[in-house]
Amino acid sequence: MAEPPTYLITGAGGGVAGMSPQVVTRLLGRGAAVRAMVHRDDARADALRAQGAEVIAGDLTNPVDVFAAMSGITRMFFNMSVSPDYLQATTVVCVAAQELGGLEVLVNMSQMTVSQMTATSTEESKHQRLHWLAERVINWSGVPAVHIRPTVLLENPLFGMLAARSIRETGQLSLPFGSGRTSPVAAADVADVITAVLLAPPDHLGAVYELTGPATLSVDEIAEQYSQALDRPVTGVRPSDDEWLRELAALGMPPHVEQHIATMARLHREDRYNRSTDDVERITGRPAETVRRYVERHRELFG
Repeated sequence: MAEPPTYLITGAGGGVAGMSPQVVTRLLGRGAAVRAMVHRDDARADALRAQGAEVIAGDLTNPVDVFAAMSGITRMFFNMSVSPDYLQATTVVCVAAQELGGLEVLVNMSQMTVSQMTATSTEESKHQRLHWLAERVINWSGVPAVHIRPTVLLENPLFGMLAARSIRETGQLSLPFGSGRTSPVAAADVADVITAVLLAPPDHLGAVYELTGPATLSVDEIAEQYSQALDRPVTGVRPSDDEWLRELAALGMPPHVEQHIATMARLHREDRYNRSTDDVERITGRPAETVRRYVERHRELFG
């Protein structure tokens, strides 16, 4: 009888909309043996242990830490916060997978923007370029892989911190998208897709899944869904680039992260996010969550 699979989930301390902790919870709920890799052993790590996960602390750019985390693992979700070290971490993971052997699937967290990029395109953020390169490193490594490419997440500061502040203070959803349309997706839907892939790798190996919300929306249509969810008027406004960039800078994010989010806003204005797929429904069996339903679940964020 074959040994049951063992799972490694990186970035399990949070980051990237809390995606990895959600995957850990889903796998543990299925009775899986889960190892959660965190950057720091803190209260978040304790919460993972309380759920039943094995927790290991380490640095994804450190081969010693990565080899220790991947030892004995058969299925892996690779996820990491927005960082200039992303490509280095990807390379270390692929080297470890090659040398350790035994990995049935590496589920890689990427971005939908990658599908529109070329080797020489320059319109994208530095981090989007790292994702483009990371996918190629994984493919060249020969490690069995599945790439997950969500569009912008509803947990992104565009729809989260920045949106919440403007809604609370002015009743306005301030998005610098011009006439661009977008189809944001909830992290919970992405986590459901990742979990489905990890539980049944043979059904998905070699696939690229592009995950969006159920429909593309204008700024005004997004604001209407916030309004319906919060039971009060929310008006969509389109600030000038300079005004919005000042608001973004006030959050005090690291330069690499700030440049990434600012670029996402510009690409929205250029209508690069005007895309919708049914991949969430095809893989999970249910439609992707609407903006309205997401905001209803997180009303406390918006006052």
